[in-house]
Amino acid sequence: MLSIPDGVEVVATAADAAALPNPPLLVLDRVTTFLDTHGIGHGPLAWERIGDGQSNITYRLSRGKEEVVLRRGPRPPLPRSTHDMVREARIQQLLHPAGVPVPRVLAVCADESVLGVPFYLMENLDGIVITDTVPTRLDSTADRAATGHALVDTLVRLHSIDVRHGELAAFGRPDGYVARQVERFAGLWQVNTTRVLPEVGALATWLGDNVPASQAATVVHGDYRLGNLMYHRTSPARVLAVLDWEMATLGDPLADLGYLTATYAEPGAFPTPLELTSVTREPGYPSRQELAERYAARTGLDLTPLPWYQALALWKAAIFCEAIYTRWLKGERPHDHHFGPSLEAGVPRLLESALEYAGIAVASARR
Repeated sequence: MLSIPDGVEVVATAADAAALPNPPLLVLDRVTTFLDTHGIGHGPLAWERIGDGQSNITYRLSRGKEEVVLRRGPRPPLPRSTHDMVREARIQQLLHPAGVPVPRVLAVCADESVLGVPFYLMENLDGIVITDTVPTRLDSTADRAATGHALVDTLVRLHSIDVRHGELAAFGRPDGYVARQVERFAGLWQVNTTRVLPEVGALATWLGDNVPASQAATVVHGDYRLGNLMYHRTSPARVLAVLDWEMATLGDPLADLGYLTATYAEPGAFPTPLELTSVTREPGYPSRQELAERYAARTGLDLTPLPWYQALALWKAAIFCEAIYTRWLKGERPHDHHFGPSLEAGVPRLLESALEYAGIAVASARR
């Protein structure tokens, strides 16, 4: 969703990079040296940018018979505690042996002198990421249903991992997770906006006054949705990998389910800027309710408070989308001709949807 800053994207040598006013995203001779150090491939290096996420940037690198994926953050300066590629790589290294489908991490570079920011390399997987079109090989009614069921079942598998022991236990503080989320995002609104939207404060008050008791402590992905899963090319029930772990931590599993269901497209639902995989509006895909019921049946969790988590997800989305809109207004996204301007109406729409999940209780909170 975030456009890459102005400047050259890829250069051949470190000398070429030093001559630029803004650092490039790939410096091929430095990457080649890093690959040599880790015994990955031989000969000239080819690259292509992949994926639709542009906050962090992903490249497929080809060298001889070897193909790997490089993932890095945007150009510095980076906001504090964001785009932590070392941390993102580490949680995948911990989850892989626990049976969660994640790409195998091959090497991690914390040395910022190589590309200006940390990055990591992971295996290249040959699968399908579903976004705004239905892949032909996964397009029957049965395939669509199986795709949706695998979406839930993979989340259940993630939430079943024991986080009480070992290195995962130190990966976050699950106690008080959702309350901290409300407090943190409430403080971000004023620094990221140029307009007055009273719904933000109303929702902050309601969310803070109605924080549900967490029923479990699990790994929370933080951006769990269909577009962040890679499926087997011919088996819709098989997820090859869950992608994009930047926001992962330990916390309340219903935060993931709330985000998934609140941003999941279904027929009759008014679209919001967070509807990033529109195909699930088409016949055959499970509904939001069916996703939630399948999750509840497999975890035994009480989903009575799910609307609170859905409201939280959309309220948070409104706040970080407002930051993008403000940057666009200031001219900091000069090549963004669609997403940034769409947020003038898109952010209020997110807040409207959050209010719908919060229900009538918000009406009294606004008075």
